[in-house]
Amino acid sequence: MSNLRRYYSQGQIYFVTAVTYNRMPILVEEIGIFRALIKSKILEKRSNVIALCVLPDHFHMMIDPQRNDLSLLIKSFELSFSKLYMYKHDLKKHRIWQYRFWDHIIRDQRDMNNHINYIHYNPVKHGFTCNPFEWQYSSIHKFYRQGYYSKGWGINKKIEFEGNYGE
Repeated sequence: MSNLRRYYSQGQIYFVTAVTYNRMPILVEEIGIFRALIKSKILEKRSNVIALCVLPDHFHMMIDPQRNDLSLLIKSFELSFSKLYMYKHDLKKHRIWQYRFWDHIIRDQRDMNNHINYIHYNPVKHGFTCNPFEWQYSSIHKFYRQGYYSKGWGINKKIEFEGNYGE
């Protein structure tokens, strides 16, 4: 295995993508475990989840890890999810996550807005819904209540995103 080095700097915000092993569609069906672990493994470490979308086989998150090591946060989350999933399904040895996760340092406000839009449009991109507001496993509802989106955003025309988002 290669020695992947990640660049981290306090005060940076990151876009993260993590994918299940062989794209197993288990995350939405285990949303209770997922949400509990976001709270206990990430939020209780005083990290700030800015935006989040959970799909069956991957999730996208915009996170400010504060003083925490992002790799350790994601590793702790994935290990805990794996243990709880295996316990619940009586599995002795089972791989849940692909090795590594994708991260991108947010460079400026435009970059942040683009990645947040990508996160919230992802259920439409993958064909789970035609309306991003119908996807209940997304922070788009919080952003709508705060006035960042109109109710028609992402519905009337396909949105294209340039760049790599770790899928």
